[in-house]
Amino acid sequence: MSTNMHIPAQAQDKMPADEHKMDPPPDYAPRYPGVGKLKDKVALITGGDSGIGRAISILFAREGAKVAIAYFYEDKDAEETKRLVEEEGSEALLIRGDLADKDHAENVVSRTVDTLGKLDIVINNAAQQWLDSGAEDLDEETLRRTMDSNVMAYFFVTQAALPHLGEGAAIVNTSSVNAFKGNASLVAYSTTRGASLAFSRSMAEALVEKGIRVNTVAPGPIWTPFIPGTMPPEEVEDFGSHVPMGRAGQPWEVATAFLFLASSDGSYFSGQTLHPNGGAIVAA
Repeated sequence: MSTNMHIPAQAQDKMPADEHKMDPPPDYAPRYPGVGKLKDKVALITGGDSGIGRAISILFAREGAKVAIAYFYEDKDAEETKRLVEEEGSEALLIRGDLADKDHAENVVSRTVDTLGKLDIVINNAAQQWLDSGAEDLDEETLRRTMDSNVMAYFFVTQAALPHLGEGAAIVNTSSVNAFKGNASLVAYSTTRGASLAFSRSMAEALVEKGIRVNTVAPGPIWTPFIPGTMPPEEVEDFGSHVPMGRAGQPWEVATAFLFLASSDGSYFSGQTLHPNGGAIVAA
């Protein structure tokens, strides 16, 4: 699929939204043959059913990893991602539920280890966002829901995973360009992405002596279910055209950053952030 595509006006009335309803469909397909960068590894990918998480799941499978995919409730998208992972000759485990529930987060990790045998890589990617009507009008329920999904779940999954991670393991957390430049329409979401960035940097220092690397990917405007699930239709049209490259990014273009940081290619990286954002210059 070409990266230079027209995005028509559209919207969905739920968050997370459905990838299979998006027009055009996001491009998640890896571009190159696998060379075994993640051979014999097991990865837990939260939000792995769609968007960036789907692209990561497929790319990791192509590189030899078995993947556990934790997702909220998007069963149709999750089943399609499982099929795509299996097409790569790998194994996928689907685990449905709310990672903001500590018990469920612990269950996700234990099921991953019990079913796939171990745990080498944790990708904290699942998140939710809503447009703000103004900082003074932030709804408490929505604010708490955003914090639970985008901050507390990252803590819970990581806490549960740590006893299973050994030397050479990798944790990669999703942040956002908005953590660096701010966004007046996404105050709550941007705040949580700043928290995930600080979480990554702090955990990188805490775990370096154990040989566990922790890094961050901070995407810019990427064509994922976040967009029709959050924005009004007129803002979805030609989404991403404001960045220097003049277009939205595709999930596959972000997945490669996760692969670099999760594999031995990124062995000298910890506490760092990669910025697939279409050319926006932000502080590192």
